[in-house]
Amino acid sequence: MNAPLLHEIDRIAYPVVFQEASAFKDTYAGATDMVFFDCQWLRPKGVASKTVIVFSHPIGGGAWLPLVTALAQAGHHVIYANTRYRGNDSALVMEKCLVDLGQAIKHAKANFGYERVVLGGWSGGGSMSLFYQQQAERPSLASTPAGDPPDLTKAGLIPAEGLMLLAAHVSRALTLTEWMDPSIRDESRPDERDCELNLYDPRNPNQPPYTEAFVARFREAQVERNRRITVWVKEKLDGLNARGGRQAEHCFTVHGTMMDVRWQDPTIDPNQRKPNWCYLGDPEAVNDGPVGLARFCTLRSWLSQWSYDDSKADGIACARDVSCPVLVIGNLADDACTPSHTHRLYEAVGHDRKELHEIDGATHYYIGQKQQLAEATAICGTWLEKWGFAPAR
Repeated sequence: MNAPLLHEIDRIAYPVVFQEASAFKDTYAGATDMVFFDCQWLRPKGVASKTVIVFSHPIGGGAWLPLVTALAQAGHHVIYANTRYRGNDSALVMEKCLVDLGQAIKHAKANFGYERVVLGGWSGGGSMSLFYQQQAERPSLASTPAGDPPDLTKAGLIPAEGLMLLAAHVSRALTLTEWMDPSIRDESRPDERDCELNLYDPRNPNQPPYTEAFVARFREAQVERNRRITVWVKEKLDGLNARGGRQAEHCFTVHGTMMDVRWQDPTIDPNQRKPNWCYLGDPEAVNDGPVGLARFCTLRSWLSQWSYDDSKADGIACARDVSCPVLVIGNLADDACTPSHTHRLYEAVGHDRKELHEIDGATHYYIGQKQQLAEATAICGTWLEKWGFAPAR
């Protein structure tokens, strides 16, 4: 594969600020009725374009991802839009992330003159981008799962013209559930664990390679745990509301959120990842570490972001509703988003203007992988040109 022509780029940081009525803050800084988040604009020097690729992720922080920079160096205009929840998803509401992404797109069109937008859905940004596109094309949600604003039917979300799903998983809620430690049967006593469901307990009689029966039991117990938490969350929220605390919240901790049969047994959902490892490192250490998924939560955030049954940010369901062209790229050594996620997303897209590519040896982030990064960049470039999204040459 020929190396692409590399352009020097201007990397410009800028803010997006807008008003939003709110009775309380779910982020740390700023006035109650103001929302602020920051973006980076990566503009190739000497290259004009009416199309911009807009990346976003619920908790942001990806402006320096290798592929984001590589696409700009290849001549594509790129914006990385953080959300108001950058770096902290403890109170994150997915519907508000869509409002932020919508504001970033409006800003890019009004202030930078772009006419077309392609969403870059990296990792957790994949299902978020699908959720955005669904609600931009077919707005239907008048509230969050907790019954709060925003009303997405009145948000004026602008549909994108194309969508790229890159090393993406199916949703935050489904991914968390597939990673939950099912050996925790009582959230108030997380250290008391069922030995036969604890993959990290050497006394567990179930050892890799796991039987189909054990995997089915394990998966069922994971869903049951997610649903138990959801029942408690709804009861807690109903109790607060009944006491007249319509804006009252409750914060809680979820232990054990990195235990998946796939990490211990690479024959399950197989790819080229190494065993006993995940994208955050040693999964046993991460299982109760401070940066695990859903470690710190609020009631409203759980329902919107993590509830297996209530979260609307379901990439599979949303993919069925999008009408724009879709590119799906899976990384075959990915230690976060395994092949079943890639294929579930691709198969869920409800039209035939879609493409699927898988990159041999590629890990989740392409860190130190120049060949795989160049291949991913070239695939994106060819697809963008095919649909008329490439810069004028």
